[in-house]
Amino acid sequence: MDPRELGFTPQRPVGWLAPLLLLSTGLRALLAILFGAYLDKRELQNSLDGGWFDHSKTADGELWLDYVADLGDGFHPTYSVAYLLAQPALRVGDATLPRGRLLLMGGDQVYPLASGDGYESRMKGPYRAALPEPPAEGLRPTLFALPGNHDWYDGLTAFLRLFARRKDGHIGGWRTEQRRSYFAVKLPSDWWLFAIDEQFGAYIDDPQLLYFEKAARGLGPGDRVILMTPSPKWVKAADDPKDYDAVDYFVRTIVAPRGASVRVMVSGDLHHYARFSDDERELITCGGGGAYLVGTAQLPDKLVVPPEGTLTRNRSVSRTYPFRKAYPDAAASRRMGWGVFHRVPTRNPGFLTMLGIINTLTMLAMTGAVGQGDIFRRLFSIPLVFMLAVILAGTVLFAQPPGADKPKHSRHWLLGLLHGFAQIALAAGGTWVWLRLPFHDWQWPGPLVVAAVAYLPVGGFVATQLCALYLLIASRFDVNVNELFAGQGIEDAKSFLRMHIDRDGTLTIHPIGVDKICRKWQPDPEGAPDDPWLRPAEPLTPHRIEDPIKVR
Repeated sequence: MDPRELGFTPQRPVGWLAPLLLLSTGLRALLAILFGAYLDKRELQNSLDGGWFDHSKTADGELWLDYVADLGDGFHPTYSVAYLLAQPALRVGDATLPRGRLLLMGGDQVYPLASGDGYESRMKGPYRAALPEPPAEGLRPTLFALPGNHDWYDGLTAFLRLFARRKDGHIGGWRTEQRRSYFAVKLPSDWWLFAIDEQFGAYIDDPQLLYFEKAARGLGPGDRVILMTPSPKWVKAADDPKDYDAVDYFVRTIVAPRGASVRVMVSGDLHHYARFSDDERELITCGGGGAYLVGTAQLPDKLVVPPEGTLTRNRSVSRTYPFRKAYPDAAASRRMGWGVFHRVPTRNPGFLTMLGIINTLTMLAMTGAVGQGDIFRRLFSIPLVFMLAVILAGTVLFAQPPGADKPKHSRHWLLGLLHGFAQIALAAGGTWVWLRLPFHDWQWPGPLVVAAVAYLPVGGFVATQLCALYLLIASRFDVNVNELFAGQGIEDAKSFLRMHIDRDGTLTIHPIGVDKICRKWQPDPEGAPDDPWLRPAEPLTPHRIEDPIKVR
């Protein structure tokens, strides 16, 4: 795979526990939260074209749509999904499912940070390689994209340049039509698609509300809406009820007054497939487009939406949505969780090195404190106090305590502190061993050299194993679940949706899973212009996650 021939450089998966990446992403996220209002380009988008899009008229009265989210990570998983989406049809079980006329991207089209180069290498390049030119037969498919939080870290600058171009807008064989970060699409048989840009959970801006108010004038009694959101607020509201307020406000003020109903809500952001539903609405999370897998063992047996704890006075009537299906299931997720012990050190060498440095410096500080004259000087040695503060602050922040003002977040503080004290105990044990070896009596800088060469690798590995044990235990309390799986970088178990609106108005949702991605590709230089540039050299087999879901 020569980058000069492909036009982009295939990327390795993001190492999410790399120290510099953790620091950079954390700072970007903090800046986006603190100064997001100043970088928010949504209100400026009011100057751009504001029409909705009509894809309701088809030759046979039917329409196929594809949905994928969380895709711009490592090349192999991203291209595996792109390759399947680009195929003219997929054979799944006993059914043949044609390629979607619309490709809907649900957020986080690039990782870890939005930039022109990032989009080119991690998303646009792989999708262009999967479908280089418009199909020789049939209509050209159209791509719409909704930004996720990673698309937002530069204030949507790169996102709008890629997906909202006025001229020559396309990504490979897919054309782009949208002019804003949100969009409304009229579909056949009185179906509509509304995609709202409700990032960082703050609010839905006035220009966006005005846009959807105008689009909603086309809604009538009995019309049905598919609502795309950047993240599954119905799941996250279980911990913080106000997370769902903006979505509920949109449904109450934009859709409901027209007599229409939101029959499907779909989102990515959580990197797995999960469905909750009742007779009136499907709540679907499908974030398996390419990013590392996140387990499903922490999902509840049911959701109450809107949550009863919200302070909104005029909220919609709360309904209970039982859990229906997840991929991977809870048992498989727990088994995958145990892989943290070997995957974290092998896939995050920088993280192991960082913990090794911290553990070694703490051991040396403890060794120096032992030589102090009395117990008070030993306990309050400046280097030792500094290292203990660094460890406790780091482990508490790692457990995400900035949200500890939220309900049930005391467990984050408790588990973070326990992890910190465990790391300190490990350093104390290392100090005990070090003092019984001859190295610590050598002339300086001999002890430092031996510590760096011999102690640091061992201390780093053991500290990483202790951190892995913490992640495994903390996940049982719904703490650091994302970090448990991000550190492993599991690329398999991908998912996307293929949807079909029939002539009678029935929406059928086919959840598609891919147990094992392809990691070996063969170039196809003799293929047709619309054929993929690379074909799988090992089996790439899609399957049904569950039986088709029919929504009438």
